[in-house]
Amino acid sequence: MLTILNNDLEELKSWRVWVGFQHDEYLVSASNAVLADGNSFPGSVGNGSVFAGYPNPDLKTGIETAGDLTQMSVQVGLVGTQFGVAPPRNSTMEVCCTRDPEFKSNVTLDEEFLPHQDGDLTIMYDVTRTYESNYWAQVTIENHNPLGRLDNWQLSWDWMEDEFIFAMKGAYPSVVDTSDCVFGKQGQFYQSLDFSTALNCDRRPTLVDLPLAKTNDTNLGMIPFCCRNGTILPPAMDPSKSKSAFQINVFKMPPNLNRSRLMPPQNWGIKGRLNPDYKCGPPVRVSPTQFPDPAALLSDTAAVASWQVVCNITQTKGASPRCCVSFSAYYNESIIPCQTCACGCPANTARTCSTTAPALFLPSQALLVPFDNRTTLARAWADLHHLPVSNPLPCGDNCGVSLNWHLFTDYRGGWSARITIFNWDDSPFIDWFTAVELDKGAPGFEAVYSFNGTSLAGANNTIFMQGLSGLNYLVAETDGANPQKDPRVPGKQQSVISFTKKLTPGINIPAGDGFPSKVYFNGEECSLPKVLPMSNAGRFGSSVFLSLALMLVTFVFLQR
Repeated sequence: MLTILNNDLEELKSWRVWVGFQHDEYLVSASNAVLADGNSFPGSVGNGSVFAGYPNPDLKTGIETAGDLTQMSVQVGLVGTQFGVAPPRNSTMEVCCTRDPEFKSNVTLDEEFLPHQDGDLTIMYDVTRTYESNYWAQVTIENHNPLGRLDNWQLSWDWMEDEFIFAMKGAYPSVVDTSDCVFGKQGQFYQSLDFSTALNCDRRPTLVDLPLAKTNDTNLGMIPFCCRNGTILPPAMDPSKSKSAFQINVFKMPPNLNRSRLMPPQNWGIKGRLNPDYKCGPPVRVSPTQFPDPAALLSDTAAVASWQVVCNITQTKGASPRCCVSFSAYYNESIIPCQTCACGCPANTARTCSTTAPALFLPSQALLVPFDNRTTLARAWADLHHLPVSNPLPCGDNCGVSLNWHLFTDYRGGWSARITIFNWDDSPFIDWFTAVELDKGAPGFEAVYSFNGTSLAGANNTIFMQGLSGLNYLVAETDGANPQKDPRVPGKQQSVISFTKKLTPGINIPAGDGFPSKVYFNGEECSLPKVLPMSNAGRFGSSVFLSLALMLVTFVFLQR
């Protein structure tokens, strides 16, 4: 049992508490709280977890409640499993928390709600109309990260009070299924309701955006920022496409049949096709959103109640990237390919290929064919250059998208690179973008010739690139001219990038300053090779050093 008591003079709004579990605990349930990272019960909490209050997120003071402990405190009952831990001798622990005297809050005691928070992605849940048994809410997803993006977004949450979705505009459930209502407590309570017109009764529904064709549909569309195939772009790329919105009609269940009793769903999660991973916090009550009046009057219309969900890009432990990068240079014939299993390998592949052996160097033409068709080229290249070949051969990268960064030229006043994007997937990428982080070379950026390119404000030495107008469509992989014998052909786009050395004195391109330290495609950070192409000067220097060393050893031996 976790007990939280507010003895302060200020109300504790949207309380959260971290519990440092240490023994691989598996939490089955928690009363009066949810996990703040958006995960549902049951789940592993062995490394510690943050809990947020639900259904009561605020703890009032003793002054405003006359010492009423039911409003000042909350008890969270935790039920779970421990592994290999003896029963504790002392089962009680007390911790006293005090406010930081140097912390300056922008929330005053007169404010009823918490201020809006910043994040990579924010979601607003605005109740716009409310009735005794149901309400309408507008959900608005907005991207604030310059490199964040979602394609074919899928939004999910948990209903905590047995609610169900009756109707929607601007989006739709991924599965229309009301069987849980018909055979559950919802069907028993709403006996006269026609559930054949309802949409979804899952405790954790998954919602998807509608296609462009439904934008002006009077039944399903007509919602600003809806119906874009689930695409949400960075604001710098197109502010008008950096948000998505839809409306939802929610039916409630007892004891919440009161127009003023409104409970937002919990445990929010959102993901895309080939996009960053997001972790979402719990919904926080904020000041009601102001909507432009549909009658075009000067005054705005306020939502009945508003909650904000903040999601941030995270690197999930053990997760594999979904894109990879190969390196090449004008001074070396070999391509440094994507790493072995760069985007993960299935568990059973170790029998047919090596998941740990380094990828084989390739000739340039091998980049244009799928991995399964590169074996002959890779073996021949290894024989020609006396390179080692593992047995079994290394596994592929298993990435749907790969990029090649090629050092094109290097001269006294500047240098250039060529970037090529390959789509090995069966689906195209519309309004794609890529970004490269060059720790030393970015200040000298001049131009991108076949893409739209610019230095990204607010990001460390990052160059942002997207397709030109009419050329922002990266096609899918297609069959070769003769599918019976020709390999499949990837979708491909390419551009040269030029740099000046005036702003980067001392830059050494062959030594590695011309290669990116990070590469992104549609917001996803791609896997990079662990080695760089070696220059002829480097190989020459190494051979000279080795020759001198052998001469010295021979001389010493003869002296003896």
